Amino acid sequence: MISLVPSWTETLLACGVEVVGRTRFCVHPDDSVRQIAVVGGTKELSWRKVDALEADLLLLDKEENTRKIAEASPIPFHATHVTGVERVAEELDALAERLEAPRLTGLAERWRAVAERPSLPDRDPAELPGVMSWVRKPKGRRERLLYLIWYRPWMAVAPQTFIGSVLARLGFGAALVPFEQRYPEVDLEAYDPDTTLLCCSSEPFPFARREALIRDTGFPAAIVDGERFSWFGLRSLRFLERELGL
Repeated sequence: MISLVPSWTETLLACGVEVVGRTRFCVHPDDSVRQIAVVGGTKELSWRKVDALEADLLLLDKEENTRKIAEASPIPFHATHVTGVERVAEELDALAERLEAPRLTGLAERWRAVAERPSLPDRDPAELPGVMSWVRKPKGRRERLLYLIWYRPWMAVAPQTFIGSVLARLGFGAALVPFEQRYPEVDLEAYDPDTTLLCCSSEPFPFARREALIRDTGFPAAIVDGERFSWFGLRSLRFLERELGL
């Protein structure tokens, strides 16, 4: 098995599935992934390295990887499509069956419990968990939450994404700014710093290393651990179980 999905790589290893190839972004668990060959990134890879590993399956995700990779793969592939909290259990069940890995079924049951748990009541965005650091703490309640994932251009996430569904479960669905596109470009000048909180993800753009950039926006803003909100395998599961009291 070669995994091109960082969150699945961590999850598979935790469940005892053998992974022989990974992306350079597959960094958890550190002690295990260091022993696994790197074949490239999530959008490009070396087919020569893939061939050398003699793997029997390539694991992809439709939002993480590209159609071009799937079409060019010289070995069979399995593509997941995790669009929300309610989809994870179904994808884990399919993986468990294909890989004959019963421990993945156990994780699927835990995700079902999360999906069936009522969302927390509406909360002030300033109460957001998973904060790594506050660039500028808000004074007073904020009505809107803008979850940013990229700079140049600024890009945000919409409610109809996995991250959006995590935020909704935690009680921030009403505050999250709605968009028609799942990952739209945004103009910060269209938002009011007096009512909007910027939630800057540590990935894919490294906002944690760009505090000055965030401070210059003039908005109250927090840098959050993007892995907790977007790694839809074991990492987000543990985060949600803790926050929801499961």
